[in-house]
Amino acid sequence: MKLKSLVLAGVLAIFTMSIAVAKTYDIAFSSPTKAGNAQLKAGEYRMSVNGTKVTFTDVNTLKSVTTDVKVENTDTKFTDTKVDATSDNGTSVVKDIELGGSKIKIDF
Repeated sequence: MKLKSLVLAGVLAIFTMSIAVAKTYDIAFSSPTKAGNAQLKAGEYRMSVNGTKVTFTDVNTLKSVTTDVKVENTDTKFTDTKVDATSDNGTSVVKDIELGGSKIKIDF
């Protein structure tokens, strides 16, 4: 009985840690986009932040690409998600993303 409880507690702890590590956000790009080293087609993505890595997963194809980022914790909470990008030969180049509902700013 004690062994089952210990194993169950261990599994629960690992599951809880995995949820706490990666935060996920929905984001859409209306044109081809470059975010860090990631080349993204226009479309909807699920973006997960895990330390200094961001993974973009296409919600339709489930293909993922990961890139390195700098994560900043700001003093004020962002009300909306905002993508700051420039255009380079028809491709949007993401400079940073402010994550709505959080104090997190991601720099590419």
